[in-house]
Amino acid sequence: MEKINAIITGIGGYVPDYVLNNEELSRMVDTSDEWIMTRVGIKERRILTEEGLGTSYMARKAAKQLIQKTGVDPDTIDALIVTTTTADYIVPSTASVVLGQLGLKNAYAFDYWAACCGFLYTLDTAASMIQSGRYKKIIVIGADKMSSIVDYKDRSTCALFGDGAAAVLVEATTEQGVGVMDSYFRTDGKGLPFLHVKAGGSVSPPSHFSVDHRLHYLYQEGRTVFRYAVTSMSDDCALIAERNHLDKDNIAFVVPHQANMRIIEAVAKRLDLPMDRVMVNIEHYGNTSAATIPLALWDNEKLLKKGDNLILTAFGAGFVHGASYYKWAYDGNKV
Repeated sequence: MEKINAIITGIGGYVPDYVLNNEELSRMVDTSDEWIMTRVGIKERRILTEEGLGTSYMARKAAKQLIQKTGVDPDTIDALIVTTTTADYIVPSTASVVLGQLGLKNAYAFDYWAACCGFLYTLDTAASMIQSGRYKKIIVIGADKMSSIVDYKDRSTCALFGDGAAAVLVEATTEQGVGVMDSYFRTDGKGLPFLHVKAGGSVSPPSHFSVDHRLHYLYQEGRTVFRYAVTSMSDDCALIAERNHLDKDNIAFVVPHQANMRIIEAVAKRLDLPMDRVMVNIEHYGNTSAATIPLALWDNEKLLKKGDNLILTAFGAGFVHGASYYKWAYDGNKV
């Protein structure tokens, strides 16, 4: 029996039309374009402003584009997974909402929560599901409406985040030497005090107190998170590169989580890679959490060639982190 492998066969993406740039943000909170660009490298971010629309709206838009681009028959999709931090509802899952909106008849759906590492972890999970032989086609969507949990009175966090979604189709193949080749994932578990949304869960349900004290917004202790992110993402990439004999001569691109330009530059320096071989779109989108890596792939799809060696890496709340070695399976310029 031939070994089953799992590959990405297409990408779709979506970002909202509304652009919140640094100039406008500086009129909302005490900040400036120079301050933001110097510290994180973000010039603008996309924000979903329409009332009544949440993460599922962007996820559906990305998935619909994916289905149209690839020409896949929706009735052949076996599963749909949405990885997000900003679910539409406590229940039901955002994935179930998206599945219903797309009209998928033969698939099941679930959400995967791993903060900014969500896409990295979910892609690996989907690949394992396909390699089991029980599934042939899975849609993986990274989507977050970070504006829904950002406090626009907090100058330390409101400049960092944006909204967006991207989807990939993961399919079974008997071709070897492509797809997810290796992964290294870890969870530190010590990150709760430094990056969290305090209220809204079972520990601190919504109340007048929690709303009045703005406890439903994201809190981040920036310096601590930055230090852990630089160390973790750099070490994880170095480990993946070393055990797969990857170096500056055979790595086509590093695709890092788009949280902070200085973190991205540190990862590139650790691998001795020039920045033109690092996928970067943080200047225009900000940190879209689980959507950053697939959005970077979507933006740069035409640059990718079959056989390209990619290293994907991320770090997120809970101090989850990791890196994956992925060998690209199609020529993006032919899509």
